[in-house]
Amino acid sequence: MPGRERWLRIVWLCAVVCSMTSVARAQIPQPVTEPAPAGVEFLSRYDFHLSAAWLINDNPDFAWDTHFGGSFDVVDYVYGRAGILVDYQAGLGNDPRIFDPNQGNYTLEPSLSIRAPHAEVVAFFHHESRHLGDRAKEGAIAWNELGARLLHRERVGTGTIDVALEGGIVTQHSFVDYRWSAQLGLTARAPVNGRFDVFLQANGQLTGVDAAVNQRGTQLGGIAEAGVRIHGAGGAVMELFAGVERRVDPWPVDVGVMQWGLAGVRLVSR
Repeated sequence: MPGRERWLRIVWLCAVVCSMTSVARAQIPQPVTEPAPAGVEFLSRYDFHLSAAWLINDNPDFAWDTHFGGSFDVVDYVYGRAGILVDYQAGLGNDPRIFDPNQGNYTLEPSLSIRAPHAEVVAFFHHESRHLGDRAKEGAIAWNELGARLLHRERVGTGTIDVALEGGIVTQHSFVDYRWSAQLGLTARAPVNGRFDVFLQANGQLTGVDAAVNQRGTQLGGIAEAGVRIHGAGGAVMELFAGVERRVDPWPVDVGVMQWGLAGVRLVSR
């Protein structure tokens, strides 16, 4: 087991480095690879998420980050799955009100997958649109991305490591200068007892841009979290977490990068 433990430490180090040096979707729980059923199944999986994170920084426009949504498999056809992910993100400041919902962002992502011997290959269509709350906005801020994702779960003792590697091409965009993206996500969980788990997760993303539009190069963003998972009697799970984030273009109508600490709570269905 010493070799596995050493390998696990290396993975965590790589994850943290990725997240600190590499626009990221880590706060939206991503589907992980699922074992194949014996036969075709309809609505075979459903995952719900609801989260709120306090953003630790000195900018009054960025005080809270919240997400509400879920993902589900419409049909599992044994050789793969057809699924949909939906998320609504509300960003809140604290000026002029204590809780000022100054932006709301929507994500919709249908996908199809094929199971391989040790992984799952996913083709997805990612749509994201961004909106200002209680503020004037002219024109759409949105983009569509066509991409592929590789999912793998590694069991290490009683714990698991989930790996998600993806890349995509922006096929349509309004206002933004994005052209392509590449992303690596790593999540490890280890049980403490029947009620509590600990987890670490990191996500790093490269976003290619049209340098002629805003005179900037490839953008680097990412997030890293550590926390505890509490399993409820009804089947839901609460995650308490803290971490750091480097976010690209946090304000919908402007370009730039911000960094902050964060602490929050997340409810998920498993």
